[in-house]
Amino acid sequence: MTPTNPSVLPSREYAAFLFDMDGTILTSIKSAERVWSAWALRHGLDPETFVPTVHGKRTEDTIRQLGLPGVDPVSEALGIALAEIEDVGDIEEIAGVGRFLASLPLERWAIVTSASRALATARIAAAGLPLPPLLVSADDVKRGKPHPDPFLLGAQKLGVAPQDCLVFEDTTIGLAAAESAGMDSVVVTATHTHPVETRSAPVADYLDLVAVRTESGLLKVQRKIGH
Repeated sequence: MTPTNPSVLPSREYAAFLFDMDGTILTSIKSAERVWSAWALRHGLDPETFVPTVHGKRTEDTIRQLGLPGVDPVSEALGIALAEIEDVGDIEEIAGVGRFLASLPLERWAIVTSASRALATARIAAAGLPLPPLLVSADDVKRGKPHPDPFLLGAQKLGVAPQDCLVFEDTTIGLAAAESAGMDSVVVTATHTHPVETRSAPVADYLDLVAVRTESGLLKVQRKIGH
């Protein structure tokens, strides 16, 4: 499972890599926080304390957990998604991720996100990244992160065993989902001002990472020589 020393990348080989989206391959925090702050104010919530709680979870789950009277989580989630799709002006890729993803075999990676498919597609395009060969979105599962279902579905669709997947995540909720799925993980810290509590190896971005194809046809992630 995860490395004993959290600063050391996993040394084993994997059949596939699974990537979260927001905060992991692209940065959409400013967009999300603008939309969620406006929504919070309309519903009498304090954006400063509420907005930090939305990251990593499906929008519908976040709203449902609030238990606000007279608020329909499904319709509210749709409205937020539409607002976020319109607000993608400052979304950018995490440094180096485009090169890293391009180096992977198409059948060996997927994006597994808590965003809807429409929002994920809009944000990926806004970041200038190619659409992934496989995208698992909030629309595809009944239970989102921190449940393991999204990552398990990603492994199933790629035709690999869960324990043979390496997850790239940025939130505690996402890392918990990966652990519940029996998967090793790497935590991307590019968009976090405070460290994410995790046993996973931290990487600031993808600039010093390389994906290595092994003799057995599997994948390893390594730091560039000299880093």
